Amino acid sequence: MSKPNSSDPNAVPNWRLFIALVKFTLFTIVLAFSYLLLEDSIDEWINRKPIPIVKTVKRNRITDDIPWDKVVNGIHVRSGLYDDPNVQTIIGACTSCHSSKLIIQNKATREGWEQMIRWMQKTQNLSDLGESEPIILDYLAKYYAPKKEGRRTNIDMDAIEWYVLDLEQ
Repeated sequence: MSKPNSSDPNAVPNWRLFIALVKFTLFTIVLAFSYLLLEDSIDEWINRKPIPIVKTVKRNRITDDIPWDKVVNGIHVRSGLYDDPNVQTIIGACTSCHSSKLIIQNKATREGWEQMIRWMQKTQNLSDLGESEPIILDYLAKYYAPKKEGRRTNIDMDAIEWYVLDLEQ
């Protein structure tokens, strides 16, 4: 081995190169030995099946036996929507993007449903409904319109005939 040229600042002594070569060789040997020990585990990891992002849900045994068109008490069982000759149009147009539960929980006038459709077309990429739109709006306005039920009306205090209770008798 020769001495490095002292005038060259980038010169590396030969023994440092030799030690670097020995370290690299040892690292390679350890890596190869580790691979031989862990070869089966590494192969299993490389060839593993991808884990699905969405977990599969077990099918509901109760509804598996129910025909698609079964109606109970005026409700289309599979969708939960009111049964109507046009219910399949609603299912096809609406439930391809969202659950029928979203329809069921909302109430609106025909104009309100039309505004919701326009909003979905503008912001949610709903395509033009074409000839189905009036059918859909009629259905929604008929079955999912606001209802005036539940709370009683306020008492008309002026219409009540008041009397004084006489407790001294």
